[in-house]
Amino acid sequence: MIITDVKVYKVKPRWIFIKIMTDEGIEGWGEMISGTKTESVVAGALELSKRIIGRNPFEIERIFQELHRSFFRGGPINGTIVSGIEMALWDIKGKALNVPVYELLGGSCRDSLKVYSWIGGDRPDDVLEQAQDRFDRGFSAVKMNATEELHYIDSHEKITQVIERVASIKDKFGDKMQIGIDFHGRVHKPMAKVLAKELEPYHPMFLEEVVLPENEETFIEVAQHTSTPLATGERLYTRWQFKNIFKQGAIDIIQPDVALCGGILELRKIAAMAEAYDIGVAPHAPYGPIALAATLQVDVCSPNVFIQEQSLGIHYNKGFDLLDFVENKEIFQFKDGYLDIPTKPGLGLIMDEKMVEEVSQEGLHWTNPSWKNYDGTIAEW
Repeated sequence: MIITDVKVYKVKPRWIFIKIMTDEGIEGWGEMISGTKTESVVAGALELSKRIIGRNPFEIERIFQELHRSFFRGGPINGTIVSGIEMALWDIKGKALNVPVYELLGGSCRDSLKVYSWIGGDRPDDVLEQAQDRFDRGFSAVKMNATEELHYIDSHEKITQVIERVASIKDKFGDKMQIGIDFHGRVHKPMAKVLAKELEPYHPMFLEEVVLPENEETFIEVAQHTSTPLATGERLYTRWQFKNIFKQGAIDIIQPDVALCGGILELRKIAAMAEAYDIGVAPHAPYGPIALAATLQVDVCSPNVFIQEQSLGIHYNKGFDLLDFVENKEIFQFKDGYLDIPTKPGLGLIMDEKMVEEVSQEGLHWTNPSWKNYDGTIAEW
């Protein structure tokens, strides 16, 4: 079997799909992150794809090494391109051998997978109403953005607003509803310490990206102000960027993204490294159906994955949602906040290619919000 062609699709609301074709008619699907550089990712994907035409799609590790180990390596653009190609190769291999990908990575270690649901938005409000909706649908865990923009030192009024939102959920559900709280890198060290300490009485499931990953030394300081588990990792790529996190010892949960970190096998390697440090894994997956399906394959065979993010109905999915592009919609049907183990070959997806092609004709321009602080300085989104 050899690779014969590659297609890349820009798909609303903010996804990039890649399809790899072979001479035996078996096709594999992958997904890349558009972020704010959609055209750069697409151009890079088409450029790198020329290097795999005529290659054996089963040689996944060899192809990963060749695509990753350029002289100037890493970075989010190259990281997501390599990840998208890599997961498409696994899809081909699983389909060719008629097994789910996780069977090629050691097999299942679990019977089901707990998931959480997003509530609120970039400027979270009505979280209690949304939490009630998720609870009524069987979820026992949700995640919400903590706050809007915060300056290096900001008004405690904004901290109070966060506490009131979290308290409203805890007052209603008690410990029956776990709450992950995402700082989203919007909070700088001085306020991160304050916010982490103020939130502790409400027993969050975790605090995510309490500071930007480039300020990783701050994780130790914030950890000294709370016993709540700290989480990070969605912006990191390959196991090499996780080394300092593991050695530092302040992070309790890592959140690698299969569409950025290097793909399926790289995510599995990162999870295995985390297991050796007694660290939990809650993979980042707020994007499209292919990335989620690929993540699930790693979840099934990774014992330290304790919960999975998913983005059905997330506030970014305007116009289209995950199931719009999938024919076998049962793959993402939640039962009391859990997913069944996928059983179909490859990534387990049957893509609605006609829908993908139709929507891709509309083009894609997605950019994250541009925020400013009260004095006009740039704020993190």
